[in-house]
Formats: sequence, C-alpha cells, structure tokens
Amino acid sequence: MKNSIEKLPKSKIKIIFELAPDELKPYLNRAVSEMGKNLNVKGFRPGTAPQEIIEKEIGKEKIFQEGIQEAVRKTYVETILEKKIQAIGTPEVKITKQAENNPLVFEAIVAVLPEVKLGDYKNLKIEKSNAEVKVKDEEIENSLKYLQESRAKLITVKRGAKKGDRVEIDFITRLANVKIENGESKNHPLIIGQGRFVKGFEEHLEGMEENQTKNFNLDFPQDYQKKDLAGKKVGFEVKMNLIQERQMTAIDDEFAKGFGGFNDLENLKKSVKEGILLEKKEKEKEKRRQKIMEKLVQESEMELPDVLVEQETEKMFREFEMNVRKMGLEPDKYLEKLGKTADGLKKEWRGQAEKRIKGALVLKEIAEKEKIEISDEELEVETNKVLKNISSANQAKKNIDLEDLKNYTKDVLMNEKVFEMIESN
Repeated sequence: MKNSIEKLPKSKIKIIFELAPDELKPYLNRAVSEMGKNLNVKGFRPGTAPQEIIEKEIGKEKIFQEGIQEAVRKTYVETILEKKIQAIGTPEVKITKQAENNPLVFEAIVAVLPEVKLGDYKNLKIEKSNAEVKVKDEEIENSLKYLQESRAKLITVKRGAKKGDRVEIDFITRLANVKIENGESKNHPLIIGQGRFVKGFEEHLEGMEENQTKNFNLDFPQDYQKKDLAGKKVGFEVKMNLIQERQMTAIDDEFAKGFGGFNDLENLKKSVKEGILLEKKEKEKEKRRQKIMEKLVQESEMELPDVLVEQETEKMFREFEMNVRKMGLEPDKYLEKLGKTADGLKKEWRGQAEKRIKGALVLKEIAEKEKIEISDEELEVETNKVLKNISSANQAKKNIDLEDLKNYTKDVLMNEKVFEMIESN
C-alpha cells in the first residue's frame, strides 16, 4: 500500500492512499463471505453458497462497494496507528479512483493536534507580588461566627418573625396580576436579614406570624438578571408556614471543644488562622500561575483546528450543565432566566476555550521537551488520595472510570511538575 501525507492550514492533514488490486482483493472476498452468511439459496445451507451465486443474488456492485468501504475504514485506522498520527474527530473521506481490477485511491482529510512552537519558557519575566499574605483578626472572627451559626439550635416559636429568624414560606410572584413562570415555591427556607431575595422582600416578612398571608409589591432593579422583570413592579403573595429562632452558642472554650481536637478557643483560633492563611497562599499561587500560563501562551505559536475548539466548548457546556444541576436547577430553565441559549453560550466561550486548549498544549509540549515523567508509584499514591476524598472508595470504583481518573491525575501531576520547573527558574 502506498500513502503520502500533505500538511494543510488550521492544523489539518491530507493522507492519500493507494491500494493495489491484490491488496484490495482480501477485503472484497471478506465482503462476499460476510454478506453471504445469512443468505438463503435453494440447494445450499446458509453461508455455503459459492461466490458467483452470492454475487448474482446480492449484486456484484453492492458487494464491491461494501468491500471498498471496509478497505477504506481499516486502512485509515492502521495508517493512523502505525504513523502515530494524533488525529482529532472524524476524517473527511473522498474516493478518487475505484474500478474492478484497478487500484483503489482515496484521500482522508483530518484535524490533528497542532504543532506547538514554544517561546523562552525557562526565562519568563513575571512580576512578583510584594504584598505579604496576612490574616486579619476580622477574618478569624467572621469564620468563628460562621461556625457559630452552623451550630445554632433552631427553636420553633409562636410570635411575629424578626431579623435573624429562620422561616419557611410559600410565595407566588405576579407581573401585572399574571403568575410568573417558575415564580412559585412551597416551604421555601430563608434567614431574614441575609439579603438573599430582591431588596425589600425580607423586610416585609418581619412581624408576620405563622399561617398569616401577606400581599405586597416591589420595584425590581433595572439591572435585574431576568430581563423581563428588570425595572418592573412585581407583586408577591406570601404565606408564613414556620418561624424558628436561632439560639447561638457562646464562642468560648466549650464551643471550641465541641469541634473535637481543640483544648480551648485559642487552639481553635490558631487552626482557623492557619486554614485561612493556607487558602490565601493557594489563591496567590493560582494567580501567579495564571500569569505564567498567559505568558507561556502569548510567547508560543500554534494553529488550532476548529474541531478541537468545538470539542472544548462542548466540554465547557457539559461542566456548566453539571454545576447548574448541583444547584438543583434545570439547565434549560436556568438559561431561559439568563436570557441565553446553549449555542449562544458556546459562541461566547469560544475565546476562553481556545485559551484553555493552548495552555494545555503548551504544558504538554514543555513536559515532552524536558522529558518530565510521572512514575507508576506517584500516580498510584495520588489516585488513591482522590479516591479517599470520596465517601466510599469501593463505591467510587463502581461509579468512576479508574482509567479516566488515572489519566486525569497524571495530567495534573505532570502540569504541577512543569510549573515547579518554570518557577524554579
């Protein structure tokens, strides 16, 4: 078999194949055999009729075309594997010459991983932040307050609701006396004063008693995310179902001991401070690495095939859908509230998708150039860490493709080593 490869723009290649008649013959014979397996011919058991009879019954041209298609499929795959071509997506195949007892000639155009020309990644000039990472007393106090609220006791009370209470309400929203789609909820929980609803809503709940119903109007802000409600007067019908007073435990030594492993409040404060400090340092590290990544991409050259960008935008959209569902919402309805469409979002994300792809390809190219490797032991240790973070490793193994997890973990470890190498310079 002869073949030649021609480079095309936008990181595509054209492979031209030529199979001699004797190379094509086995595929034609297999086509006869496969298509004749279940053929019922009088005087022959299924699959035993001679070739000339099978050709007469099915049609010689039909068998010939089936053989050619199989030859094209198998030859393409074998060539891609043999030449280690990193093809992306489905090839565009065009048969340019086919005739009985003649060579088969066809061409396949396919996108491939782009060639990456790296800049001087070993001598990057990245401005360092001079700001010292510190933790303010106020941040520690806010964290302790959050812990205090998480341990609050809820006591059901029979009085008017007030700021700080946890309540459950039914509500219906109306625009021009017409009920708004998805603008209704039952036993909706909220804490009065946290400002989670449109401005003014929670203030109307103050003083309401259990089973009381109240109607009121609110002017929605001009920049409200749902365009059809922005700047409009919206009516609310609210029924109070439950009022609970939150009783807070004092933030003292006993409070600290309740979290286990802490002897006193100072011990808990120290742990909280260390946690905030670690989080801040991680954020600074991510900011620095983002600058490094932007510089690496900026100084590199590559041509991205459209199919690769489309695959990345699809991946980003699947991530978006998953995150929306985690919030207990349906992606279609959420998009409707935003006044957007799936195709519109993908179009908006195209630039971001290109950046993500370029970043990944640059890191991959540096790892290959620097011969950075991940040992089996390193991969095993890190994969087990991921599994331990899931409630049950055994359950995780049932729901997770371990091979995919290992590939993902390997990429993470590889990228970490690349960044460490760059940062050391």
